[in-house]
Amino acid sequence: MNVNSVHLYVVQMPTAQMKWEVTIAHVWMDSLQTNSNISISISNTCIDRNECQFSPSVCGPNTNCTNVIGSYNCSCLVGFTATHSSLPISINNTCIDINECQFSLPVCGPNANCTNQLGSYKCSCLDGFTATNSNLTISINNTCTDFNECLNSSLVCGPNANCYTYNGNYSCSCWKGYNATKMNETINYSNPCIDINECLFSPSVCGPNANCTNKMGSYSCSCLDGFTATNSNLTISINNICTVSPPTTAPTRTNTTTTVIGMLMKIAQTFDLSLADPNSNSYNDLSGRIRSTINTSYSNKLTGYSIGSTKVSGFRPGSVIADYTISATSSSLDFGAANTQVSDSLRAQGIILAEDAFAQSDQTVFTTDQLYPLQKVDLNCIQPDFAKGPIKWTVDNKDPALDNTRYLLSNNNRTLTVINASDSDSGQYSCIIQRNTIPYIQWQNIIIKQSPSIIVGDKYRVFPCDGSSFQLKCSVDVGFNLEWVLGGTVQISGSDSITLNYATQSGTECTDQTFTCRLKDLPQLQNYMYSYSSVTVRTSTEKYDCRNEELGVGKTNEEKTGVCGKGFKGTLTYKCESSVWKSVKDNCVLEVIDNLKKELESLRVEGIPGFMANLSLATSENNVNITQSAATVQTIVNMLFKIADLSQATSINNPVMGSFLNTVDIIVSGNVSDTWNKLNTGNKTGDTSIKLLSAIENISGRLTDEFAINKTSIQMNRTTIKNSFNTASSLPNSTTEIVIPQVPLETTITIIIFTTLDKVLPSQGTNDSRKSDVRINGDVVVVKVNETINNISFTFDITDQSLGNPQCVFWNFILNTWDSTGCEVKRKDTGKITCECNHTTSFSILMSPFYIDPNYRIALAYITYIGVAISMASLIICLIIETIAWKSVRRNDTSYVRHVSIVNIAVSLLIANICFIIGAAIAEQEQPTSVGRCSPVVFFMHFFYLALFFWMLMLAMLLFYRTVMVLSQMSRAKMMVIAFISGYGAPLLIAVITVASTAGPQNYISKRNACWLNWYESKALLAFVIPAFTIVVINLVVLIVVLYKMLRREVGAATQPDEKHTLVVIARCVAFLTPIFGLTWGLGIGTMVSQDLGIHVVFALLNSLQGFFILVFGTLLDSKVRESLPGKQLLQKLTSGSTNSTNAGTSSTSGLAFPRMGRRNVYNVSEVNNSAVTGSSNGSYTVNNT
Repeated sequence: MNVNSVHLYVVQMPTAQMKWEVTIAHVWMDSLQTNSNISISISNTCIDRNECQFSPSVCGPNTNCTNVIGSYNCSCLVGFTATHSSLPISINNTCIDINECQFSLPVCGPNANCTNQLGSYKCSCLDGFTATNSNLTISINNTCTDFNECLNSSLVCGPNANCYTYNGNYSCSCWKGYNATKMNETINYSNPCIDINECLFSPSVCGPNANCTNKMGSYSCSCLDGFTATNSNLTISINNICTVSPPTTAPTRTNTTTTVIGMLMKIAQTFDLSLADPNSNSYNDLSGRIRSTINTSYSNKLTGYSIGSTKVSGFRPGSVIADYTISATSSSLDFGAANTQVSDSLRAQGIILAEDAFAQSDQTVFTTDQLYPLQKVDLNCIQPDFAKGPIKWTVDNKDPALDNTRYLLSNNNRTLTVINASDSDSGQYSCIIQRNTIPYIQWQNIIIKQSPSIIVGDKYRVFPCDGSSFQLKCSVDVGFNLEWVLGGTVQISGSDSITLNYATQSGTECTDQTFTCRLKDLPQLQNYMYSYSSVTVRTSTEKYDCRNEELGVGKTNEEKTGVCGKGFKGTLTYKCESSVWKSVKDNCVLEVIDNLKKELESLRVEGIPGFMANLSLATSENNVNITQSAATVQTIVNMLFKIADLSQATSINNPVMGSFLNTVDIIVSGNVSDTWNKLNTGNKTGDTSIKLLSAIENISGRLTDEFAINKTSIQMNRTTIKNSFNTASSLPNSTTEIVIPQVPLETTITIIIFTTLDKVLPSQGTNDSRKSDVRINGDVVVVKVNETINNISFTFDITDQSLGNPQCVFWNFILNTWDSTGCEVKRKDTGKITCECNHTTSFSILMSPFYIDPNYRIALAYITYIGVAISMASLIICLIIETIAWKSVRRNDTSYVRHVSIVNIAVSLLIANICFIIGAAIAEQEQPTSVGRCSPVVFFMHFFYLALFFWMLMLAMLLFYRTVMVLSQMSRAKMMVIAFISGYGAPLLIAVITVASTAGPQNYISKRNACWLNWYESKALLAFVIPAFTIVVINLVVLIVVLYKMLRREVGAATQPDEKHTLVVIARCVAFLTPIFGLTWGLGIGTMVSQDLGIHVVFALLNSLQGFFILVFGTLLDSKVRESLPGKQLLQKLTSGSTNSTNAGTSSTSGLAFPRMGRRNVYNVSEVNNSAVTGSSNGSYTVNNT
């Protein structure tokens, strides 16, 4: 039977006049009655039932359910199929995942890995392969093809080598005449091919009676004087040796002497690191054009030039400086016209020269000494005969005469003196002498070593005086030797790390001794304090808690500093705990990294490729040790930061960036999170991680060419884009997408995606020591574009689904914090966040750990809105009652002020609730909340909530004044002036000051979740919390004092009976409302730091029902107010169960429900019958002292 249908039955009922046909509807499961409680009829028809809204789903998981009239259809989601394809999809025949990776025709194509995912699949290329189109997803239509390492990475094998590529891999072989630096290792950029010096072979490759001259990749042979090759038509070799020449008579000839002249030429372009490699295409292209142009121009315009003698010897940074040599018959040449033609010819080829581009140049030797800090260094410039002009010095192209605190020039400028040398004085020193049309420059790169760091640990130690031995360790930078000295006698000497074992005296011979660790074989440095470090050893017979042969003895909680172990440089801090010296701080840096740090101090731009290759190799080979050492990671980050800074004077190519990212990939890998937690803990939270991010951004802005780099957790792509652009991450567990819908001009873009940098970077500003309320919850993406882009979108995976309230942010290096300016959340899908930004930099998403399930949020919203509605209705009722009872309750001053306060409390809370509803609507519409729309609402909420508390304070002060200062009388007008100034003036002042103090950084309001005062950035919320809780405390103190006074019967006859009633009502109002308001806002602070649902629910209830509490405790529980209302007897019955009515009158406790007890110091308050009330009072009271 078809259950998805409606069956109709016809019953025929014949009569004399007609035949009735009654159609009976048989309703099956897909139809239901409009009202199931009554019979089906024309007025209670059958309507369709939407099975797609059933829970659990009638179709089962991973399906789409489509409702149709009287039935429904089920279909599987993309990537899923029915368990049994021959049966309809249902809860009993669910949709299961399709494993596309098992298809007979590979969905990813050849040379790829296929990873099945729920409802989908993911393709990745095998090692050595890359997608045909890197901008598209890998598939059967965009297959993985062999990545030609030889073509895309010109230096993959290093210089002097051939690169051969084959399916998925490559190999390297040295050119003829070259060998690998390390013969037993693979040839690569870190193990390059170097020249073979054939002239060192034995027997000689040239044979006897010959000179051998080594050349790069080759050698040449020449016969000694008086010898000639056996066969002059063949090259001289071991097979064609030199023999004695027969005597000959040669014609007399005149020899012309030629001079080799060194020259330089400055090109106005950024130095590219590929120009430092003589085998690169850039080097060969530029040097070839320069050589040809100079040769042609000098041949035509320079008298004495030897045609074809121009040789380009290399390129240096400083824009681009081309060093070349020429041969000429004279050392005094007029280069003017020739150089002009060179400049014009190169300009025609697109090579623009700098102003004053040419100079005669020689690399000279001003000093041969190894230079150390604090030494006086004299550099002498030799003036040759061909250059007799004035002398000028430069240090890294700067005039040293401008800094007479560091440099001193002789009267004739021939000698430059570095007064107190330091490592910052390292650089290129040039002596410039003007000669005819071009200057003559002599230059030398001078390196002044950094002060050696001699580490000995604590310089004062105590050891037991028992004859036992102790150890003194000493460590210094690599390249120095050390020795321990005691009383002028060398105890032990060695390399850069030495240990002295020495025995203490015993008995009464124990004395203090001073040991000195000093630099060995450098007597010229003995007067400088950096050349030695001393340790004073004291022996003692006292008892101590901890003992160690290196650290000595110490008491509990005492700290000592020791020297790092073998393979590390630096110090370890120990603390005496439980009779053992325990390591509490590790400042040890891996020795190989420390050595590279010293090398970096004198590194010049052209040395970046080799240094980065060495750093990458060192981090790869020492991965485990590095990732477990916070000090080593910090040192590497500092080195990367300096490399990025050096790179601003050059262009960075693929090999250098590859080494850079390989190093970064290791120090940010997933197993280094504990190390980064140590680095990010302290007063300078996040400084190291932000330095790393800055280095990445800086160096990525100096890239040239188009290339891609993929590491374990890093993906980089540099490409040229037109019109629009989109790309996606191919990293494991990452599907981050970047889309640029429109590009105004063709430009290059660099995108770097990091999947582990979220564990490294701080979630708040580095100068923010407060507890973070947000966390980085996605990949970090660095984007560098040459042109301005005003629209770029990112789609991030959410790594932690338990977090909520996403913010799209970038790191603001000026403010030193994450910033959302120019970025906003545009779409939130399951597990993904889409951000749109109008600029480019380093992006990610922040999400809050204080996240409440959306279903609970809806429930809290209902509680809040219903409660606020009840509160506002209660306040309106309160104001109406006060209006009706106004004439009856204002006959004495105390009652008048009380009711004025109640009215203002009600008005303040009513307006604050209205502002609350407006703010909630704004927050619901946009996240983060708009500063412009939200700020006015927050100001008025702040003002009126404060007014509520200050009017409560006025009630308490009135109670205190009337109870304690019973003999003092203040006029009604004066009390009103004080009340209104305090009730509205003080809140207004606080609110205005709050706005003014937070106006600059725009941290007045919270931009997350709600329209309210800011907490995490500016702490503006304290401008409400402090006054409110201060008033709560004051009111509670006043209440205690008043109760004490009343119980001590110090409020006596001076208080009028009518006024006595008012004071009791005020006391009751203050006693109930103050704790309620205090608890409410105390819980309000709790909601900001806790996701506990109970706190949020209780706060929502109390906060939304404040108006109801004011109505009850401020108005309805006042018997005088009730008496003045129409229908008062009914109201009294409903609100005062403790009131007893008799014909004679009414007796009530009225106030704080004090019990009538027959003992001293207790008040018995009697209220007469309402009908007996006359005069200005609503009741009469007597105080009986029993």
